Amino acid sequence: MRVIVDGATVDVPENATVLDAVRACGRYLPTLCYDARLSPRGSCRTCLVRAGSRIVAACTAPAAEGIAVQLDDPTAHQAARGAVELMVSELPARALEIPAERSEFVRACAHFGITASNFSGAEHDRGVDHSHPYVKLDRDLCIACGRCVAMCAEVQGTFALELTGRGFDTVVAPGDGGPWVSSPCVGCGGCVDSCPTGALSEPGLLDLRPITSTTTTTCGYCGVGCTLDVHVRDDTIAAITPAHGAPVNRGHACIKGRFAHTFIQAEDRLTAPLVRHNGQLVESTWDEALGLVAQRLAAIRDQHGPDAIAMISSARATNEENYLAQKFIRTVIGTNSIDNCSRLCHAPSAAGLTASFGLAGGTNPLDDLDHTDCILLAGANPTEAHPVVGARIKQRVLAGARLVVIDPRRTELAALADVHLQAAPGSNVAVFNGLAHLLVEEDHLDHAFLDHRTTGFDDLATLLADYPPEAVAAIADVRSADLVAAARLFGQAQHPAIVYGLGVTEHAHGTDGVRTLANLAILRGAVGTTGCCGILPLRGQNNVQGASDMGALPDVLPGYQHIAAPAIRARFERAWGRPVPERPGLRIPQMFDAALSGELRALYVIGEDIAQSDPNSGHVRAALDACEFVVCHDVFRSRTAEQASVVFPAASFLEKDGTFVNFDRRFQRVRPALAPPGHASDDFNVLQQVAQAMGADLGCPTPAAALAECASLTPVFAGLSHRRLEAEGPLHWPCPTSDRPGEAVLYLDRFATPDGKAALAARPYLPSGEQPDADFPFLLITGRRLVHYNTGSMTRRTANLELRPAETLEIHPSDAARLDITDGTDAIITSRWGQTVLTAHLTTDVAPGQVFAAFHFPTAPVNELTSPHTDTATDCPEYKVTAVHIQPVARGS
Repeated sequence: MRVIVDGATVDVPENATVLDAVRACGRYLPTLCYDARLSPRGSCRTCLVRAGSRIVAACTAPAAEGIAVQLDDPTAHQAARGAVELMVSELPARALEIPAERSEFVRACAHFGITASNFSGAEHDRGVDHSHPYVKLDRDLCIACGRCVAMCAEVQGTFALELTGRGFDTVVAPGDGGPWVSSPCVGCGGCVDSCPTGALSEPGLLDLRPITSTTTTTCGYCGVGCTLDVHVRDDTIAAITPAHGAPVNRGHACIKGRFAHTFIQAEDRLTAPLVRHNGQLVESTWDEALGLVAQRLAAIRDQHGPDAIAMISSARATNEENYLAQKFIRTVIGTNSIDNCSRLCHAPSAAGLTASFGLAGGTNPLDDLDHTDCILLAGANPTEAHPVVGARIKQRVLAGARLVVIDPRRTELAALADVHLQAAPGSNVAVFNGLAHLLVEEDHLDHAFLDHRTTGFDDLATLLADYPPEAVAAIADVRSADLVAAARLFGQAQHPAIVYGLGVTEHAHGTDGVRTLANLAILRGAVGTTGCCGILPLRGQNNVQGASDMGALPDVLPGYQHIAAPAIRARFERAWGRPVPERPGLRIPQMFDAALSGELRALYVIGEDIAQSDPNSGHVRAALDACEFVVCHDVFRSRTAEQASVVFPAASFLEKDGTFVNFDRRFQRVRPALAPPGHASDDFNVLQQVAQAMGADLGCPTPAAALAECASLTPVFAGLSHRRLEAEGPLHWPCPTSDRPGEAVLYLDRFATPDGKAALAARPYLPSGEQPDADFPFLLITGRRLVHYNTGSMTRRTANLELRPAETLEIHPSDAARLDITDGTDAIITSRWGQTVLTAHLTTDVAPGQVFAAFHFPTAPVNELTSPHTDTATDCPEYKVTAVHIQPVARGS
């Protein structure tokens, strides 16, 4: 469709507005109530133009073929100018003192040449609300445009804000009427980002001094992979804002990615190496630390063999750093004993998805949620752990999509669900088999897809006969009618999607859980077909997908190429100029056992606080004590660092160059906004220096060179490079050639299994490794909280700590009453493996007989309690099911 704007012709889509046409011409037009992320409302009247014979609000007026738009029409211009001038008359003078780059209102005034108002009357004097650590409200700057309210409702889906008062007194306020900090606000910052006047701001932008640089990078918190703009002033981060138009987050963010950045300035940042002398860690020089590490690793390797050394790489490090780590351990040390924390979270996803479909990643991009009509959400709480995805799911539900949630807790999305299957912990396989039974029984099947593109249906159908609704209801403690309702919603959907998380994988039979969940998508033909929405596994840490993709695993090289294949090893050996060991190395749980048995003498840990995050933490600490030599990279002096022989001071994600891979397989650029403090260094440089100190050259002088080398050896990454990512933006893998885009949707032609078909899996329900009994009658579930992340090492050093200063134990009121525990009192939680004390929080979000806690606080070491039971296929720990005993702390103790 062609539109003429001030004499210039521009082509726009059929559904375009006049404003779209104006912007397509590169022309500026004030729009104080308009945000491209929101539904247009046309209320501020500042974008008035003449379109044809009419004066229209450009943001809401549809464009028409051949229509002539005049931006300088005198009538329209005068009316729009008057609207802005009226706003100026109500605002204090400081409204025009904000730098233009931070205030749409100031830019609008400049456009119309307004420096003061010809209108006279009262100015606002309504005060401020600075109760929230991040969202600061200056009521006197509010023009009641409604953008913040719409952002909270339409994008975030929280509905925490409203416009109160009438006429001159209209102003934004939290919906509960109290101070902002006690409102339902989740701190996403969307309201701040959308506010055109500065009425809503944040601490770093209350300072009006100019920003000196802005760097676009990828968030280093969860695995969603939000694109962020990092604004720096005087070598300090002033603010972080979500990048508009970014493919994953679309100009949205969460409280962690948006605001939790002040940890980089924490007084206890490590800025120099630490070396243990006389039992104490003391600051050292790089030369001493590197020399000691090189000498001790070489001595242990030469005396006890390379398998006496193991490395735990990092899901928080870049792809290039993980690539270098696995190259170092294989070529310099000579062992395959390298693993990363995907072992503790999504190893069952890699194993299960590979067995079902052929590749170790989700099948579809996040964008495909936009056209799903039914979401099955299993074992995930994305509104807290992956908030941007949680908001996208809420948007779909509010737009009419059906929602089925399978989770032991009543989460925010469970409360919105059409059906909530509050299944007992450890019963996933039974529930998924029960849903599959109903899909088969009621013929909600894609028969053509099953006939031509799958294997294993007959074996599965035979197994499913043992899982009628009544039997599953008894196992999982759910209603059979709810199972039927859930199966029908999923079975009758035209575009069903499956989203799942650690509540599926972190079980003794987590791989079976992934396989049986994948069965549901296969039965419906919801993978590998045009218009499908597929399966999305939500990754916990920022680069847990990429760490495994890069080969930081004991049995595969980059791109999941099997270490046992001679031809694959030979290709890497030719490129690296060193032999690649043939035998698979140790997995993380095996490393700890080997340390305690004396077989493992040295452990090299990059960016993971295993002493706090890994299960059965007492066992982990004992393993660290048993090692002769422990090396650690970290940003802070973690619990693991406290047991190390040498600690290298690491850079944060805000100080690194490289790439991450997010949960839907997108390679995205990571760029440094700042230099690391003091003598801290990124993991890439540390590994290079350690190798050099040991007389080896890892090659790959830069992160770009490391990704290029990886791509040259890995067919699924062959088309990827830093240069291409800079030019084209994020790219999905597989990306086999540089002249083709990556495959956002997998398996449209064939599955990547040996026979090219999706494999249905007949997996029976088996009980969890942990079972309650008379001594340990409760089941503890672990998870995450919105404002904190992983071990809390970053978020606890920010104002997020004000919003949640300590961990609590969620317990059902009926259980609390029986145990004589009241809300806010302390309780002792004891498992077969450890003990801790938490403050009780009474809630019906957990079922009777179950309790919940997160592991973000060292003062509440929840992983002291978790068991050593692991997934039978992958050794992923069973974090989600721990039998515990609970008792109140004795009065007066």
